Amino acid sequence: MTLSGDSVIKNVGLFGHGGSGKTTLAEALLYTTGTINRMGDVEQGNTTTDFDEDEINRSISINSALAPVTWDGTRITLLDTPGYADFVGDAISAVRVVDTCAFVVSGVDGIEVQTEIMWEKAAVLGTPSFVFISKLDRERAGFDRVLEDVRETLGGNVIPINIPIGEEHDFRGVVDLLSQKAYELEKEGKSKEVPVPDSLEDALADGRNGLIEAVAETDDSLLEKYLDDVELSADEILEALKKGVLERSLIPVLCGSASKGIGIPELLDFIADVLPLPGELPDVVGTVPGSDEEVVLPRSPDAPMSALVFKTLADPYVGKLTYFRVFSGVFKSDSSVLNSTNGKAERVGQLFQVTGKEQSGVSELGPGELGAVSKLGNTATGDTLCDKKSPVVLPPIEYPAPLMSLAVEPKTKGDEDKLSTALGRLREEDPMLEVRRDTDVNQTLISGAGENHLDVVVAKMRRKFGVDVLTTIPKVPYKETIRKSVEAQGKHKKQTGGHGQFGHCFLRLEPLQRGEGFQFEDKIVGASIPRQYIPGVEKGVVASMQEGFLAGYPIVDMRVTVFDGSFHSVDSSEMAFKMAASKAVKAAMLDAEPVILEPIVNAQVTVTDKYMGDVIGDLNAKRGRIQGMQPKGKTQVVQAQVPLAEMSRYSIDLRSITGGRGVFTMEFSHYEQVPEHIAQKIIAMQERKKEED
Repeated sequence: MTLSGDSVIKNVGLFGHGGSGKTTLAEALLYTTGTINRMGDVEQGNTTTDFDEDEINRSISINSALAPVTWDGTRITLLDTPGYADFVGDAISAVRVVDTCAFVVSGVDGIEVQTEIMWEKAAVLGTPSFVFISKLDRERAGFDRVLEDVRETLGGNVIPINIPIGEEHDFRGVVDLLSQKAYELEKEGKSKEVPVPDSLEDALADGRNGLIEAVAETDDSLLEKYLDDVELSADEILEALKKGVLERSLIPVLCGSASKGIGIPELLDFIADVLPLPGELPDVVGTVPGSDEEVVLPRSPDAPMSALVFKTLADPYVGKLTYFRVFSGVFKSDSSVLNSTNGKAERVGQLFQVTGKEQSGVSELGPGELGAVSKLGNTATGDTLCDKKSPVVLPPIEYPAPLMSLAVEPKTKGDEDKLSTALGRLREEDPMLEVRRDTDVNQTLISGAGENHLDVVVAKMRRKFGVDVLTTIPKVPYKETIRKSVEAQGKHKKQTGGHGQFGHCFLRLEPLQRGEGFQFEDKIVGASIPRQYIPGVEKGVVASMQEGFLAGYPIVDMRVTVFDGSFHSVDSSEMAFKMAASKAVKAAMLDAEPVILEPIVNAQVTVTDKYMGDVIGDLNAKRGRIQGMQPKGKTQVVQAQVPLAEMSRYSIDLRSITGGRGVFTMEFSHYEQVPEHIAQKIIAMQERKKEED
């Protein structure tokens, strides 16, 4: 069942590194199909898919955006995705819901890091993929060079489907290896057939032979024909090509110039004729809610409905807009569905087909269709919506851990509630945004994919929710510990008239292994301290540990044993023993060789050989320890352990070192002792702050 009567549906995601030309390609496809009557320009901020204010101001894609077009009876839903690492969350969501990935590669720059990252994600999912080499009209563009780059970097059986006529400023058309015809742009998104240039006759013959050999290898009967020098028919070649694309055994490469519209009609023909339909893909596999039992659903309108939410937009005035992809069954307006991820029912109002920021109501959406619905109260990105009678949970979307954090506080006192509301709403629409309260340093932290990502979050708080915030680099959650076992006593004695206060205890402090935390043991023999006062001793110990000793950071990895003491039958109380224990801890710390601990992270930095030396040098300067290096395609993965204190701005540093071509991940590993000279700086800094306060 489709929105356009008897037309067929295909959806294609546009992926690639930032600046490769994805948004311009989407605009060219919209224009060539007559969906829009004038091509927008990224620099002028008037494209269909980059409509957000931040996207217009920065001239980059920040959000994924839908753009349906119709070509030769095929309705193609394009999903334009961000290409910069700071906004990779939307691209990761998109790769889960499209049936084919189109990787847009600059004819000047070739394959770049973010393209490789998204290619790997598509490969893991088994999503059919092809490459479009764009910008061939630019200076220093080279089809053959970039084609070889695609072969070396992405691997697989890469086959050109068309080749360029002319190069750089003389680029004017393409030769189609399937039809063996040449096309040049005529006007208004239309191509005209022209004779194949004499200079390209040999390239056409070689490319055609390579194409036939590649498609023949997808089928034993075709391979036998090919080896017997029997000519394959056009239908046989096309069917074999479709099979190879569906199985990812063939990686087609097309070329053109999106800004000039060259090669765009041929790209649309390829999408309509070759790319798989949703129903041709493997069945949908989910699980029964609350169990690991698998549920298999055919991608058919007759199957129970299942849909995956891949994007959420939160607006304080319009409300929440939820984007989804229907995998099976039919999703109908004015219906009731189950959110099987959280077990809550949702009342569905009007469904929408979306083009950029424009929405048009539809009565229903079938398998393979992408749409949106507003004002769902209990649904977030990654949730499954399904038929109540046939509950199923689709695999969730997995996002990488945040790479950079900022501490935020409202500029205006009293705006704490507004800040909390704004962060909650933004967290709904941005799965890459993490919000938490760090009680160790008493700060509200926002964490994301990088500096630009967090800048956009702060801008949205101000623009959408009217909350201005101050941002600072988060405090490092240092800890303190001891290296030596010691014993000490603490006595709290006070006489104020009437009942006094008396508590007296002996404590033993012992260091524990990293990560073992705090242990409290009661080794009182006899009744030197009555049982009812032991909780007071433990509370006093815990309070002192929270206050720290050297620089005010919590003390960890320590066992404290109370083994003796004394009491007064009238003046003793739990509070008196709490005070005594606190004094005992402070006395013991003087001799326990206290040290400051800092968090260490495991970092993985992916760069090309060109930047390896600079990256390793920078990590060494950050007190990092290189753990190893592994080759990965054209890149190297540097593994290191680095103090968290040195990594707070690493996304900025790495971008500067590599020109934006390096990427990294990091995760907490462990705590270890801070070098003495740095510990002294930390202590001095805390003392200055205490004096200022």
